[in-house]
Amino acid sequence: MITWNNLDTISAYQELQKVAKVNLKEAMMGEAGAERVGKYSVPMAAGLAYNYAAKQVDDRVLEALAKLAEETGLAEKYEALYNGEVINTGEKRRVLHHMTRGQLGEAVVADGVDKRSFYVNEQKKIAELANKVHSGEITNAAGEKFTTVVQIGIGGSDLGPRAMYLALENWAKANNTFKMEARFISNVDPDDAAAVLAGIDVAHSIFVLVSKSGTTLETLTNESFVKDALKNAGLDASKHMIAVTSETSPLAKSDDYLAAFFMDDYIGGRFSSTSGVGGAVLSLAFGPDVFARFLEGAAEEDRLAKNRDMYANPAMLDALIGVYERNVLGYQNTAVLPYSQALSRFPAHLQQLDMESNGKSVNRFGEPVDYVTGPVIFGEPGTNGQHSFYQLLHQGTDIIPLQFVGFKNNQMGRDVVIQDSTSQQKLCANVAAQIVAFACGKADDNRNKNFQGGRPSSIIVGEQLTPEALGALLSHFENKVMFQGFVWNINSFDQEGVQLGKVLAKKVLAHDTDGALKAYSELLNI
Repeated sequence: MITWNNLDTISAYQELQKVAKVNLKEAMMGEAGAERVGKYSVPMAAGLAYNYAAKQVDDRVLEALAKLAEETGLAEKYEALYNGEVINTGEKRRVLHHMTRGQLGEAVVADGVDKRSFYVNEQKKIAELANKVHSGEITNAAGEKFTTVVQIGIGGSDLGPRAMYLALENWAKANNTFKMEARFISNVDPDDAAAVLAGIDVAHSIFVLVSKSGTTLETLTNESFVKDALKNAGLDASKHMIAVTSETSPLAKSDDYLAAFFMDDYIGGRFSSTSGVGGAVLSLAFGPDVFARFLEGAAEEDRLAKNRDMYANPAMLDALIGVYERNVLGYQNTAVLPYSQALSRFPAHLQQLDMESNGKSVNRFGEPVDYVTGPVIFGEPGTNGQHSFYQLLHQGTDIIPLQFVGFKNNQMGRDVVIQDSTSQQKLCANVAAQIVAFACGKADDNRNKNFQGGRPSSIIVGEQLTPEALGALLSHFENKVMFQGFVWNINSFDQEGVQLGKVLAKKVLAHDTDGALKAYSELLNI
């Protein structure tokens, strides 16, 4: 029997607050630092590893965190989630995104349907369509192959799939699995859709409309924009569009689409990259086999998250260290710093994943909490980020924990030797240098050049960013966010905060306004 209690009522949390703080600068100096790098590391799926040597922890802190994991029942709550208990209390829903990539426990039957079988069947349908598009069995009206796929969606229907596409685009080209270019339309800003349409050949483009409800205003507006462009080109829109939606939506059985693939209410948008939301566009872009490998990496990491031993569970460990930084050390932000251009949009995806999930000030029962919850997430790929906001990270008044991601090898296999080292070696050298610089600092009599150090970081490191590694990376952060929500006793799987703006926007468009809302409407000439 699992119990749900606020963090400030947990005795292990009270003990954690009393543990002596680690002097990170001292801990990371000399041979002691080298020993930490070897000691404080845990294997992840797909050959990745989570290294937390430069975090502000020691064996005493870790022991207290292990007690916190046990007392808050993190393993038990994860088990309850993947076995189909109603964990999303706000919307009274199960949380089943893990089941899109594998079954971790018991069979889950909802609405009279075995959900694992349902997700597998939808993936098979997507794979069949993708193969027919690639082979030329499904073509445009002129009998010509489609060369571009365009996803129309917003929020989780854009950020995750877009980040995953960009992450694998160069890998696919280097490994001869690149099938179609993918583009994305998300913002209701007409310039977004216009720019995408101007850069593609619409006659050879297939469009994926993603809307669970089939009523998302921004997405349907962009769909109309696209249909208008197809019509103006003399094309039948129904021969160029597929839908990813729920079985009960108005899009499900519409003649406006070549095909419809289904999702359900048990997968939130920000957790949907491994469902049909990501599956359709990624299978069309890279082939179903690549998407399957991506799922395999995520499934392997999900299985690691079942481990009751915190020290062998990278997502749980990362989550607990994050709670320690947020609630005991008082750090308000986290920077995600991938040293891979392929992960250029990964921080944006994690921003939604973390901040939409854990940006809550009430617990699972709707009661205010008396402690802080989710941090602000931001980031940018290195080394470009080093030449912009790293100044604040190194010498600013706030300490901001850092999450590095790095790979030993690049994706495309092309490089050049300059001054006795390759570009990839220079990239990796910068990662190593930054971790130590943040932790150890540099003393200088000139205060402008003095670095205090003591800035904590971790790194997820791997051989290469492959489909399996990407899946593992995605799963790690999804599970990290989940575990932190469990510790904070909040519902990480609803997002009521995004709804109010939608309601008020509809009032503005209907000219049903007064007060400040009316004044701003007039200011914007609505």
